[in-house]
Amino acid sequence: MPSRTTSSPRVAVLADSDTRWKWGALTAYRIQPDIRLDGYLLRGRATPTVRQLDEVGARADALREIRGVDFVRSIDRTRYDVVVLACVGGAVQAMLHGLAHAWSTGAAAGGRRPVVVTGYVGVVYEKLADGLLLRHGADVVLANSRHDADRFRAVYRGVGADGDSVVECALPFLGGAPYQGGNDPCTVVFAAQPSVPESRADRMYLLRRAVEHARKHPDREVLIKLRSKPGEHTTHIEELPYQKLATKIPGGLPANCRAVYGNMGEVLDRTDLLVTVSSTAALESLHRGIPTAVLTDLGVRETLGNHHFLGSGCLASWDELDAGHRPDPDPDWLARQGVAAEGDYERAFDAARDRVTALREAPALPPLTPYYTPRTAPGYLPGILARHGLDPQGEPLPGHADAPEATGGLRRIARETVREAARGAYRHGVQRVAPAIRRWGQL
Repeated sequence: MPSRTTSSPRVAVLADSDTRWKWGALTAYRIQPDIRLDGYLLRGRATPTVRQLDEVGARADALREIRGVDFVRSIDRTRYDVVVLACVGGAVQAMLHGLAHAWSTGAAAGGRRPVVVTGYVGVVYEKLADGLLLRHGADVVLANSRHDADRFRAVYRGVGADGDSVVECALPFLGGAPYQGGNDPCTVVFAAQPSVPESRADRMYLLRRAVEHARKHPDREVLIKLRSKPGEHTTHIEELPYQKLATKIPGGLPANCRAVYGNMGEVLDRTDLLVTVSSTAALESLHRGIPTAVLTDLGVRETLGNHHFLGSGCLASWDELDAGHRPDPDPDWLARQGVAAEGDYERAFDAARDRVTALREAPALPPLTPYYTPRTAPGYLPGILARHGLDPQGEPLPGHADAPEATGGLRRIARETVREAARGAYRHGVQRVAPAIRRWGQL
């Protein structure tokens, strides 16, 4: 195994969805390109399919599905140089406690341990305190912008927790060729989101406006960029897929309007105007200098996430876009958000690279010490840990540790088919049964 001072560190990335796998793997390569990367996909509702992994495009030297309790047992102190936890906050917290317990007991206790890194996959516009405190305890908590770094440190200071772990960087998937304009036909891309907005009426409204834009401008191509196909899950649950809503459009979609999948970077290669409610795709687009509109049609509201773009110069309505308006982003806002449209993007990762290198080369690292403990959060932490098969001390619960681990590697086609069928049943419950129950409860 390579030592911690060689030029080829060994890195493990644990991710629980397609977008978090993309963030985790690309973050690892941004911090240090010449690594051996082992990918672990946390088994659960949003475990990505083979198609989703291909679309993301982030590669690993090895890739397998795993339960959280098995991940904790697999990552001993000597196996990896760096561990990247690219998961939802509760899963990060569980892994921190599980790893802390595993690394403090048994034959591998003492001595060096891997550097633990975590962060966020995109714009942080909700559950700031909750998400951050669930990530506290990692050696490095990455902030995707100066704006986020300031907020993160303020939250940690506010509870008396150490904020030195917060390191400013940028989103790892920004890049691509700068926008030159002149695409023929002019291409407008509506970047859809799985859960924003939530209601059927609002989602139908946005879809209808995109279709109307196409009809008003037959010389343009309007692409509805979708995150997942029916039966697949992403980071957020999509109760009302646009694919199904499109079947309700009178007359169907016009010839110059269609749904597309694929890597967002490849879609942006042909984009002249990016339209969204609050997708992180807006930051990718702004980074390239592509005209970008954050919709105000449904209001500027925290539940939509578009309040994050206050001061950006990008807020606009479909009426304005129909009339030819192209937003002009504010340079100061872009700089604070880590969007280096005119700067050296690669330097954004210097501080993170230096911090991880310094920690790797240290003689020893202190134990992982999350803010949440059975003493500070006795009514909250045990439930989070139990969902991942761990007791309040981070030790595997009886029955979880002894359960047989699933076969290594991504599941074979037969297993994939069974899982997709189960997901289809789950999606039916989410999309059909649960909304009906909610409506009945409102009668």
